[in-house]
Amino acid sequence: MGTFQIEGGQQLSGEIQPQGAKNEALQILCAVLLTSEEVIINNIPDILDVNKLIQLLENLGVKIKKLGKGSYSFKSDDLDLDYLSSDQFKKDGSGLRGSIMIVGPLLGRFGKGFIPKPGGDKIGRRRLDTHFEGFIKLGAKFRYNREERFYGVEAPNGLKGDFMLLEEASVTGTANIVMAAVLAKGTTTIYNAACEPYLQQLCTMLNAMGAKISGVGSNLLTIEGVTSLKGCEHRILPDMVEIGSWIGLAAMTKSEITIKNVRWDMLGIIPTTFRKLGITIERKGDDIFIPAHTNGYEVQSFIDGSIMNISDAPWPGFTPDLLSILLVVATQARGSVLIHQKMFESRLFFVDKLIDMGAKIILCDPHRATVIGHDFQSQLKATTMTSPDIRAGISLLIAALSAKGTSTIHNIEQIDRGYEKIDERLKAIGAKIERVA
Repeated sequence: MGTFQIEGGQQLSGEIQPQGAKNEALQILCAVLLTSEEVIINNIPDILDVNKLIQLLENLGVKIKKLGKGSYSFKSDDLDLDYLSSDQFKKDGSGLRGSIMIVGPLLGRFGKGFIPKPGGDKIGRRRLDTHFEGFIKLGAKFRYNREERFYGVEAPNGLKGDFMLLEEASVTGTANIVMAAVLAKGTTTIYNAACEPYLQQLCTMLNAMGAKISGVGSNLLTIEGVTSLKGCEHRILPDMVEIGSWIGLAAMTKSEITIKNVRWDMLGIIPTTFRKLGITIERKGDDIFIPAHTNGYEVQSFIDGSIMNISDAPWPGFTPDLLSILLVVATQARGSVLIHQKMFESRLFFVDKLIDMGAKIILCDPHRATVIGHDFQSQLKATTMTSPDIRAGISLLIAALSAKGTSTIHNIEQIDRGYEKIDERLKAIGAKIERVA
């Protein structure tokens, strides 16, 4: 189990380039299974979850070449489908939640797909019903081996397009269904589809490969099935969750930081939401400039004067992956805010670590926490803690970088799952952080 040691209280400065988007990469990589032709993907982040998926694809028989930093070539012209019934696949797939998205492409192209119950963050129940209900609507037969915790779908006679109204706007569920539907016979209509930038990027890539998807960016997708797809070249977006993490880091450490090449058009209400905490965010071309908040930052109130309430919602609402960051940033704001995490009932439980550091937080229930900001009148205290998941991990790291003294964070593999070489990149802007065994 890896460990970070952080000497907090350092003011940082400089430029930082966001990595490629983790959540997009997991979808895009699975889409290479839809064609036998070469697919080139650029700006792939070098992080644990993505590297695990690349290794899984290679074990499945995908021919992979590294072309340069973050650039790879994939060719799925001779897959070993027997791997899907092997013990190695059960081990590989169960360790990565993103592995669920290989099922749609395999089902669409080969008429069958299998996956062990996938892993991922321990942030609460994350149902897979949307994925498999969509496949069933397309004509697949579903089976689940409860003893081996193994899912399977088969459509030996192929898939047939249909209308479906999704019970929830699941991003990975929508992506999986779309990847199956592009090779189905006839027309598929998906209502209440997710419309996150990651899903938009997937649809754009699939259309470049010859798919016929309309309604991209809305919650109503129409897919006219085609018989085959060709290769293409695709570039992954900068990671908006990492961009939000750097905004929070700059505010908490009173640092002047420029975040480069952020694709403002794909950030939605992220800048606006951070501004609700009083953080100054300036647009300079396609960069974000955060000035040093030497006088702190003040939480806004609603028009009627009531306490600010920030909650997550499906896109174009605020992404749940950044609520943990906002909560940490609020601990040093001037004023109070209610953070409402609607989607995952275990995601706020890391606040006990922040309370140990001196933060004023009332955990109302598994979904809501009230934060009373210190206004930097009382600095957080260094402590020893363990990262429970990716987003809580980066939030604790930001807290440690702002705290007085030397903090220790264990289980940093959770952070490495979503953030590329984060210690090296933080050192480049002045952070005092060391990775120890």
